[in-house]
Amino acid sequence: MRIVDVRERTVSIASPIANAYIDFSKMTCSIVAIVTDVVRGGKPVIGYGFNSNGRYGQGALMRDRFLPRLAEADPAGLIDEANDNLDPFAIWSTLMRNEKPGGHGERSVAVGTIDMAVWDAVAKIAGVPLWRLLADRYRGGKADERVWVYAAGGYYYPGKDDRQLKAEMLGYRERGYKVVKMKIGGAPLDVDLRRIESVLEVVGSGDNLAVDANGRFDLDTAIRYAEALRPYSLFWYEEAGDPLDFALQGELGRHYDLPMATGENLFSHQDARNLLRYGGMDRDRDWLQFDCALSYGLVEYLRTLDVMAELGWSSRRVVPHGGHQMSLNIAAGLHLGGNESYPDVFRPFGGFADTIVVEDSYVGLPDIPGIGFEAKSELYALLKTLAGD
Repeated sequence: MRIVDVRERTVSIASPIANAYIDFSKMTCSIVAIVTDVVRGGKPVIGYGFNSNGRYGQGALMRDRFLPRLAEADPAGLIDEANDNLDPFAIWSTLMRNEKPGGHGERSVAVGTIDMAVWDAVAKIAGVPLWRLLADRYRGGKADERVWVYAAGGYYYPGKDDRQLKAEMLGYRERGYKVVKMKIGGAPLDVDLRRIESVLEVVGSGDNLAVDANGRFDLDTAIRYAEALRPYSLFWYEEAGDPLDFALQGELGRHYDLPMATGENLFSHQDARNLLRYGGMDRDRDWLQFDCALSYGLVEYLRTLDVMAELGWSSRRVVPHGGHQMSLNIAAGLHLGGNESYPDVFRPFGGFADTIVVEDSYVGLPDIPGIGFEAKSELYALLKTLAGD
């Protein structure tokens, strides 16, 4: 058993949408295929992966550093003998060989993309869905049959008015989502409040609406928004300030006693630990959004969940960023609190299997080996272009 080839390509997910910090007019994404010599159904097992939106494709890092290390490794050292499978932990250690600690930036995205493809291959070799494999290995065989999801959108868009924003959110509600999320911070406060109130006309009450500032605010602005948002009793107020400014997050918590969310731009278990130690987050009220595809993959994500447990946090307080099938599998298999969903943006990567419908804000998962990309036709059509013949 061995990895015989790893293929990667950068693809465009460009669109004219914007949040408070960046626009997506030149956004890219890496896709990866790990080809093995294991045969199932007469074909070699291939694991697929990609990185979440908001971080650019990482092909150069993969080609220059990480994939050569994998190619040079002794194949026997990458095998999990006990499970007769590839060993994601040994592969991860090989990728990270000779990397200094700290500096959890773009390399975490490159490794996370490769790691996703590894786990897809591992579950396919085992002949089970990834969520089932994770539940069996780490949660005593108990998986969540359904996962709570919310619809993320509400981006700034050239010419988009309140009427169009309301129509977008109504579309999510009609497709089965109860909670929706919109962007703030890309317009003056009074304009954002008007936008919020227009969405509330559709979703009914604040507990059905989350808002996301994408790290745009300094402390004074974050507090001004907090004071203005409080009367709405929103589902959460997300990433008000820079994701590494734990002092800002902690001080904001002294001014805003309703749910907050952050963590999608923290890419290691060390950064997660610092957030929980120094960011003033409330384990009974607030939400964490760590995204495995951006943070060195599932191998590192398991360490992050261990850190949370050590500090008294339940895994149910995690609702990962990214809106993709990898996080959905992790949510079901490792008992997270839910998952983000992108029904209308970042196609074909956002959203779930074609046959899975949202019912009262919950989704199921396909019962096929791996992460389930093959059940999402538009995405699989792109991924399998890496498979060649």
